[in-house]
This record gives sequence, structure tokens and C-alpha cells, in this order.
Amino acid sequence: MILSLVIMTLDHRHDHLQQARTTLALLVYPVQYLADLPVRTGDWIREQFSTHQTLIAENRALREEQFRMRSLLLRFEALETENARLRELLDTSTRLREEVVIAELLSVDLDPFRQQVLVNKGHFHGVYAGQPLINAAGVVGQILEVNALHSVALLISDPSHALPVQVNRTGLRTLAVGTGNPERLSLRFIPPSEDIEPGDIISTSGLGGRFPADYPVARVVRVERPSGEPFAVVEARPMARLDRSREVLLLWPADGGRRNGPTSPADTDTPAATEEDHG
Repeated sequence: MILSLVIMTLDHRHDHLQQARTTLALLVYPVQYLADLPVRTGDWIREQFSTHQTLIAENRALREEQFRMRSLLLRFEALETENARLRELLDTSTRLREEVVIAELLSVDLDPFRQQVLVNKGHFHGVYAGQPLINAAGVVGQILEVNALHSVALLISDPSHALPVQVNRTGLRTLAVGTGNPERLSLRFIPPSEDIEPGDIISTSGLGGRFPADYPVARVVRVERPSGEPFAVVEARPMARLDRSREVLLLWPADGGRRNGPTSPADTDTPAATEEDHG
């Protein structure tokens, strides 16, 4: 006891045991490190797990936000496209002599045997059967049946529809008949000797009594002249992209009048009704 006090006093005054303490601390450090290692390891694991969970949560939140932003972007792109279509229609309407009204498509029926659309204009808007429909690119069809607030329109691609047209380059008159395919029209009664080639633009001739003249209808994409056949095989693609239109223009005659038109496919422009085009 007394010896311990003496040693402590000497060490405090003269630091005689400093080297011994340093040596003992060096020897004891590994033991202390090993004793503290489980605690350090546990803290490290908890920190790593917490950081991993935090990163997962942040990534999930970022993915959800990215998904929402993409959805908004798609909606904005759709609105931008719709506005572009409406601007095209409005630009078209300002260039027309006829009175026009924009109508939206409510439904589309592209069955091969029945190519029809439903538009959101009817009797209350002055729509009449046989009224022409166009869009910014070309002719779409004509009104088939009129109700109070909506109407059914027959597309030019319907197999029962025939439209008097002419080739812009040569003035050749013919009929554009629907095939049941919105991407194809058949041009009838063209002799093999006639001058018509792929790329020619077809427009309304105005001779059918329903469509005003000089509206673009289609572009010729195929011409075949089979040997020994009386007529060439000519196909054209509608300019109006019938399977993609969302809005259309309803046309009224330039004099502002109203006419009664067909109420069934059998009453639409047909080859029999326009024989004078090929007489």
C-alpha cells in the first residue's frame, strides 16, 4: 500500500513510469480493439442497412415521380398534337369558299364491309344527309344518317361508296371506289392507254353533285395494265388518313343553302349515278 503511494507520487512528479504506461497501452490495444469490434461491426451493419433502405426508398420515389412526369409529358404531347390538328383544320377552313364547322369523331367503325364514323354534330347544328366531310389533308366521306345531336358518316373507303374524281395532272375523270381498306381506293374504268402513273394526285371533279370540285382525295400508288383487259388496275391511297383522323370539317355549299342527301349506302355516289363521267 505504502509502496503504491510512493510509486504514484514519484510518477506524478518525475514521470518515471511514462514509458511503462506507453508499453502497456500498446500491448492492451489489440484486446480493447477486439472487445470493441462487435459493437463497431454492429453499428457499421446498421448504418449500411439504413443507407441501403434509404437509397431504395429514394429510388422508388424517384421512379414514381419519373413515371408521373412521363404521364404528364405524354398528355402534353397529345394536347400539342391535337392543337396542331385543330390549327390545320382552322387554316383549312379559312382557305375554303364553303361554310364549315369542326366536328369531333365519337366512334369509328372500320369493318371491311362497313367503314363509318360517328360525329358529334346533328340536326341541331344544321347537318344534313349527304353533307361532305373533309379534314386538313383531304376528303373523308359524307353524312349518311342524321340524328338530333350526332350523325353517322360514310367514309370514302366504304365498299359501297363511289366518288367522281379527276387526275390533277391530266384532267382524266374516273371513279374512286372504296375497298373496305382505309389505306386503299380503287380507280375504276380507266383504259390501259390512259396517262396515269403512281404519284398522281386525285381530286374531286364536282360532277357527282355532292362534293365541291378540287378537293384532294388520294394519291395513286399502283398502276397495272393487264394484257387483254379493258381497264387498268389502279389503286390510290386516301390523303385524309381515314384511320387516324380525330376531327373533321363539315362543308356547306358556298351559297349557304341546305340540301337533302342520301340516308343509305345505296343512295351514295355510285358508278350508275355518274355514267356521264365515262360517256
